[in-house]
Amino acid sequence: MLFNSLNFAIFLPIVFILYWFVTKRKLRQQNILLLVSSYFFYACWDWRFMFLLIFSTLLDYFTGIKIHEIKNQSKKFFWLWLSIGINLGFLGVFKYYNFFAASFADGLYLLGLKANFGTLQVILPVGISFYTFHGLSYVIDVYKNKIKPERNFIDYSVFVSFFPLLVAGPIERATHLLPQIQKKREFDYAKAVDGLRQILWGLFKKIVIADNCAEYANTIFNNSTDYTGSTLVLGAVFFTFQIYCDFSGYSDIALGTARLFGLDLLRNFAFPYFSRDIAEFWRRWHISLSSWFKDYLYIPLGGSKGGIWMQIRNTFIIFLVSGFWHGANWTFIVWGFLNALYIMPSIVFNTHRNNLDIVAKGKYLPSLKDFLSIALTFGLTVFAWIFFRANNVTHALSYISNIFTKSLFTIPSFGGGKHVIITSFMLTLFIITEWFGREQLYSIANFGNKWPRPIRWFFYLGIVATLFLFTGKEQIFIYFQF
Repeated sequence: MLFNSLNFAIFLPIVFILYWFVTKRKLRQQNILLLVSSYFFYACWDWRFMFLLIFSTLLDYFTGIKIHEIKNQSKKFFWLWLSIGINLGFLGVFKYYNFFAASFADGLYLLGLKANFGTLQVILPVGISFYTFHGLSYVIDVYKNKIKPERNFIDYSVFVSFFPLLVAGPIERATHLLPQIQKKREFDYAKAVDGLRQILWGLFKKIVIADNCAEYANTIFNNSTDYTGSTLVLGAVFFTFQIYCDFSGYSDIALGTARLFGLDLLRNFAFPYFSRDIAEFWRRWHISLSSWFKDYLYIPLGGSKGGIWMQIRNTFIIFLVSGFWHGANWTFIVWGFLNALYIMPSIVFNTHRNNLDIVAKGKYLPSLKDFLSIALTFGLTVFAWIFFRANNVTHALSYISNIFTKSLFTIPSFGGGKHVIITSFMLTLFIITEWFGREQLYSIANFGNKWPRPIRWFFYLGIVATLFLFTGKEQIFIYFQF
């Protein structure tokens, strides 16, 4: 069930009405309803993978209790690694087995040996990377005594499988979400309105910007040898906004939907394309994943305590693992490696925390220095996204080599006509809106608050009308494949 589908438009109001009016605001009934609704939501994708989700939930639920009850440290350690091993084992089989089998066979072939490893003809369970990381963070936090194990199985199951975040995040922490699930919730009209506003903006990002940018990005990337260097640059820029608006749009809808039920999810994006360096970009892009790797991998590896070389080593590990988390393809690993290279100067010269504040805070325009820094960071990001989008490394290198020709200095040209102009116009409006709303949780959080109510409602209705105008075939969200 897609957020941008008619099915979800029917599903959400039904769950909302049952949640606030039929349950009579009894906490246990509300949580049972959320769990049943979440399982139904997930089963709409493929009911067979429900068993994997439930097994993962049961594994971490009982493992957390075992870790807490056992006093012997070595036995605690055993149960921790049992959970980690099984969870990552499932993730490895479904997501990475074919990649490793093919890569190992290719390696043997280079050595003059032939091998034929069988591949698994299975569908990647949607959301497995996300709910696996939910469970792992919970078990690790119990092991480190950051949180006590949850004895209420319903509450814990809601934490793992709450439908707004189930298939594409944000990656929640038990320390943040579980206390909210356990606490009685009262309907907050202002919070619900704010949630609807964020859902509306998320749908705009997905339907109007991401899906239209995807049409041109796909055309250019799939036929890259037919286009000029300038057109290939434009294709990379289209993909850059496609992936941002697709994923951050999903996160906006997820956060807004959770707010309708009185729950607050972790923020996942903070206007990353206005970053002044790569370190700032990664503090603002997919925040829940970046912080997860920092807390559960980077710091346990030693973080930055062991000196500059350990910091460099750990940074490369984090980015390579992050790339591999995104998919079983060498393109993602190269993408992660590139970002690690980008961030190295700030690590070496200790400038990675120079830009912690919002760019040009309280101002309409950035300084020349900030503008040039944003432009450079954006350019490096666009270049790295080419590897992320390409079919394979060879395709990416061919794409890049075709950019750096004399045709780079020509006017971009490809089919699309008036629709390209309209898409470019909407993209420009979107960037302007993002810039002026960059100090808020999301772009239109406080947009038009001082306007008269009729004008404000006219603005929202204008967005709704634009959604209907651009609505076509339901496009799946990019991060569902991860």
